Amino acid sequence: MEASDKSGDSQDIPFTPEKHTSYLLALDKSLDSDAIGHYTNEHLKLPGAYWCIGSLKLLNALTEERKKEITLFIKGCQQECGGFGGNVKHDPHVVTTLYALLILSMFDEVDAIDKDRMATFIASHQKEDGSFKGDYAGEVDTRFSYSALSCLKLLNRLDLINQEKARDFILSCLNIDGAFGGVPGAESHAAYTFCSIGALKILGDEDLIDRDKLGSWLAKRQTIQGGFNGRPEKLPDVCYSWWILSTCFMIDRQDWIDFKALKEYVMRCSDVESGGISDRPGNEVDVFHTFFGLTALSMMDQYGLEKIDHVYAIPVSTIKRHFPHVYQ
Repeated sequence: MEASDKSGDSQDIPFTPEKHTSYLLALDKSLDSDAIGHYTNEHLKLPGAYWCIGSLKLLNALTEERKKEITLFIKGCQQECGGFGGNVKHDPHVVTTLYALLILSMFDEVDAIDKDRMATFIASHQKEDGSFKGDYAGEVDTRFSYSALSCLKLLNRLDLINQEKARDFILSCLNIDGAFGGVPGAESHAAYTFCSIGALKILGDEDLIDRDKLGSWLAKRQTIQGGFNGRPEKLPDVCYSWWILSTCFMIDRQDWIDFKALKEYVMRCSDVESGGISDRPGNEVDVFHTFFGLTALSMMDQYGLEKIDHVYAIPVSTIKRHFPHVYQ
């Protein structure tokens, strides 16, 4: 099936949570090492665990069967510096450190790791211009700013960094079209725009941008197929259902999106027989797109899914339980 194919009545496509659950639970038994975000891929084990566990949480299907095993694995990914790698003995990174915190919170095991060392590690990666490097190698972009700020906000330790400089770096990535690139001067992109607006939201500075201009750019990412693309003239992809819709919620422009068309696109990407969600209709499903497809359905209040927070990408109930200061 081509990505542009709208044949068939997508309203008749059933939502099969039990199939999605079975697919997710079987991920770590698969031998397909080429699958995107595969649960046991060497360098993606911790990120893959986040996408898988997050999906199960949204489906109200996360059990404690492997809680101890997974918690011990995550603890094993924390290095002496306080940061977490994508797997045991991997170099620590700001993004995987955030993933570790999110997974532990969904398992109600936030106190299983040294949060002070975690916060110190994150803060140590802020550079003089306010940006954050991802790891020792020094790469900088707004993904790392968002991950760092999200982690520190959840830990209630934003006081460890220069928040004004962090804000100024994000604003330096703003383009004339109202959206953001990953670094100053880079092309606007939906994922980097999410990271930038999420960072500003965390800092309480989201009113510094033109909501209507950005809202217009975001709304124009919705294609005739119903799904979003990440940049103009690109094909739609389920993952942008999260990056764009969540950003619209953050700037209160979600009403500018056709929810019905987006829902139908996600459903056309769903495998109703074996479970999972793909990037485009007819393509192979994977855990990455399954998670982001479910987050979109959650934000649109579909199928009784657990409600996800559109800034922090974990359920609202999890934030209320472990990070209540976020909503105060």
